[in-house]
Amino acid sequence: MLTKRPETMPSHQGQIAFPGGKIDPAVDASPRAAALREADEEIGLPPSAVDVIAELPSVGTAVGQFVMTPFVGIVDPRPLLVPDAREVDRVFDVALSELLDPEIYRSEIWQFWGEARLMHFFDLEDETVWGATARVLADFLAVLTGTVPPEPAW
Repeated sequence: MLTKRPETMPSHQGQIAFPGGKIDPAVDASPRAAALREADEEIGLPPSAVDVIAELPSVGTAVGQFVMTPFVGIVDPRPLLVPDAREVDRVFDVALSELLDPEIYRSEIWQFWGEARLMHFFDLEDETVWGATARVLADFLAVLTGTVPPEPAW
């Protein structure tokens, strides 16, 4: 499940992201607990509806200096989701077959503070997923297919 962030957010306005947020040490016993709590707060996904099957390697962001710990879960059946309008414009799914379609994937090399970084892009029908979200997707697809992450398009 992906979300589109509102233009009113203080950062990453209008970008596509996974539900998630910061760990609250007063409530969250682990990054997994924080991810489930944040998904509930942002899109109304009850933690009890998610069967967490994997933790992916943490990913740092180039801008904002955040470290994300992504989790993979199965939701079946999909419950009625109610996005929090302050944090989410919309929630949508993307089929694995679409993400695996080489026609929608591309990469570029961007310069950050004098260092070259591989940037992943998934050009969906009506949105482009890029940045840390696209990096998590590329890593997930590599694990899923038993391949290495996509190489840059030089």
